[in-house]
Amino acid sequence: MVKPRHSNFDCAPGCAVEAAISLIDGKWKCVILFHLLNGTARFNELRRQIPGATQRTLTNQLRELEMDGLIERTVYAQVPPKVEYSLSELGRSMTPVLQALKTWGDANIHRFAKPSRKAA
Repeated sequence: MVKPRHSNFDCAPGCAVEAAISLIDGKWKCVILFHLLNGTARFNELRRQIPGATQRTLTNQLRELEMDGLIERTVYAQVPPKVEYSLSELGRSMTPVLQALKTWGDANIHRFAKPSRKAA
């Protein structure tokens, strides 16, 4: 089932947060944006950096990020085709948010790490 694109927000308290979250609510979107902070990447580079994402999911998330104006997709007319992804100006404006998420995650990763299994 295709999720509906962004709904109209009623601008009640929290509206801005709801609007921002609606742009990055996919499982891998923040991770994709974080990797693109380092610069332009091709599809297979992103696949290697995000091994938990299936090809289909990664493709769909990249399309949604492009439709929302957070990334830019550049296609080069050559054989084989070459496609690169980079942050748009709007995507780059999320840098402090993504870096804050990384900092918080680094400080709290121990809370979410799987316990190691000890040999019996």
